[in-house]
Amino acid sequence: MRHFLQFRDFSADEIGHLIKRTRVIKERFKNYVAYQPLVDRMLAMVFEKSSTRTRVSFEAGMFQLGGASIVLNMGDTQLGRGEPIEDVARVVSRMVDIVMIRTFEQSIIERFAAHSRVPVINGLTNEYHPCQVLADIYTFVEHRGPIAGKTVAWIGDSNNMCNTWLQAATLLDFKLNVSSPQGYELEPARATGVGRNHLELFSDPMAAARGADLVTTDVWTSMGWEEEAGARKDAFAAFTVDAEMMAAARKEALFMHCLPAHRGEEVSAEVLDGPQSVVWDEAENRLHAQKALMEYLLLGRVET
Repeated sequence: MRHFLQFRDFSADEIGHLIKRTRVIKERFKNYVAYQPLVDRMLAMVFEKSSTRTRVSFEAGMFQLGGASIVLNMGDTQLGRGEPIEDVARVVSRMVDIVMIRTFEQSIIERFAAHSRVPVINGLTNEYHPCQVLADIYTFVEHRGPIAGKTVAWIGDSNNMCNTWLQAATLLDFKLNVSSPQGYELEPARATGVGRNHLELFSDPMAAARGADLVTTDVWTSMGWEEEAGARKDAFAAFTVDAEMMAAARKEALFMHCLPAHRGEEVSAEVLDGPQSVVWDEAENRLHAQKALMEYLLLGRVET
């Protein structure tokens, strides 16, 4: 049994397999070819954080694979009344085949997985967002080919997406340029042991974007940090990904954003809705990448 709690939980070979399976599964979907290997399998989705793309992509994906899903919001369960997460894991994992959790602290999902009898997927925590980066990398491969040896520029908050991109860079052998405002930089512990060929830090976002094959960002204020919104807006004012910044990247560079986006803040409308943006493909690919992920966790390697 395997879990997907961080991007580095899988090997480069396993990520490569998921990329290949995502392409196959997506092509079948686009050609209206039914593929339902998970008939009679049940997915439980546990939400402590609100969601649009995560819920729709997992629920639709499980249905398309022939299975079913059930939604458990924290306020609707005994978790909201103080039942230990370990006890919930022991019970829920006896009734379903796979669990996706979207919550705050990474420790919550790790405690759940430690007592689960079925695979557990991280749908988002404060520290990591592996499903999103899996879909992002597939999107890059779909548009530009292998990501190994390329340069990805992360502009903005060193949040869960940034942390996950760093894991992906070291695993898949590409370089991550990170530029964040003072006080919002990447935690030193996360960069420990990471060589310059995989990570370079910049105070100037234009320098980070220069020559990049992909420029990506996220909202300035993530869920749970709303009280800091005003201070963050001031601190991040020079970190908007706009046309000038994209012009510093390679001519064929792509722009990505995990959404929801705030036009005029972390990204200009001109970039988000422009020709270099692949955000809508990126959002759709959550569906197909997660189908490949659930297939792998429940059935192992499928080659057909």
